[in-house]
Amino acid sequence: MSARLIDGKAIAASIRERLSVEVAAFRQSTNQIPKLAAILVGENPASQVYVRNKEQACVKAGLASDVHRLASSTTQEELLELIARLNADASVHGILVQLPLPSQIHETTVLDAVAPLKDVDCFHPENVGRMVQGRPRFLPCTPHGVQVLLKESGTKIDGAHVVVLGRSEIVGKPVAMMLVQKGESANATVTICHSRTKNLAEMTRSADILIAAIGQPEFVTAAMVKPGAVVIDVGINRVGDKLVGDVAFAVVSEIASAITPVPGGVGPMTIAMLLENTLTAAKLQLAVS
Repeated sequence: MSARLIDGKAIAASIRERLSVEVAAFRQSTNQIPKLAAILVGENPASQVYVRNKEQACVKAGLASDVHRLASSTTQEELLELIARLNADASVHGILVQLPLPSQIHETTVLDAVAPLKDVDCFHPENVGRMVQGRPRFLPCTPHGVQVLLKESGTKIDGAHVVVLGRSEIVGKPVAMMLVQKGESANATVTICHSRTKNLAEMTRSADILIAAIGQPEFVTAAMVKPGAVVIDVGINRVGDKLVGDVAFAVVSEIASAITPVPGGVGPMTIAMLLENTLTAAKLQLAVS
C-alpha cells in the first residue's frame, strides 16, 4: 500500500483564497483593516522565517501586519509594556508572541498578558477554558489546522480512535481536546501518549488516526503504525540540510492509508488558521466597541 498524500499546501491555499474574499467584504463594510501584530524577541533563525511567512500571508489575504522585532536582551518588563500598548491599540486586532522566548522572560506570564479578545494563538487561559468547554472564541492554530486537514481529506473522525503522540500546551493537549468534543469533525476516542507512556508502540498501533507532535525527527516508524491508519505529522525538524517530520515518511507511507508530508502538510495550515483567527478577532472587537 502507498499512502495518499494529504496536501496541506493546497488545502491552505483554498482557505486563504476564501479568507481574502471575506477580508475584502469586512474592509468594505466596516472601513477597517484587520491587523495582526507579531512580536519577535531575539535572533532565532526559525522564528524569523516563521514570522516573515506570517507577515507575507497577511499581506496576500488583505490583512495588515506589524512586526515588532526586539533584541534578545529585552527584559520581561519591556515586553509586557509593549503588549499593554498593543492591547490598548484599537487598530490592532490580533497579537502573536513568537515562541520560544529568551531565558530571562517567563513565557506563561507574557502569554497571559495578551488580551483574550486579541489572543489569536488561543494561549490565554480564558480562551483555553472556553475551548475545553466546547464554546471556543478562537481555536489554536496548529490543532485547528490538523482538524481541518482531517476533514478536508475525508478522514472519518466520528468514532475513530485517535492517538496523539505528545502532550504540549501548543499541540498535543488542545488537539486531543478538540477531537474528543461533541460536534462536527470530532466525536473521536482520544489517547494521549508521552515520554512516560508504557508499551508506546502498542498504543500507537491501535490508532485509526495517529497525530505525531513530539519534536523528534523520524521517531515514528512503520512498526508503530496500524496498516491503513491516517498519519498526521506535526513535527518539523532540521537534520543536516533537510527538513523532516516526527514520522519516518518513506517507510510509514507504505503502511498508512493517508499521510501529511513535511514540509507542505500541517505548516501551511497553521498560518491559514492564524489569518482566520485574526479576522474573527476583528469581528469580535467591532461587536463590543
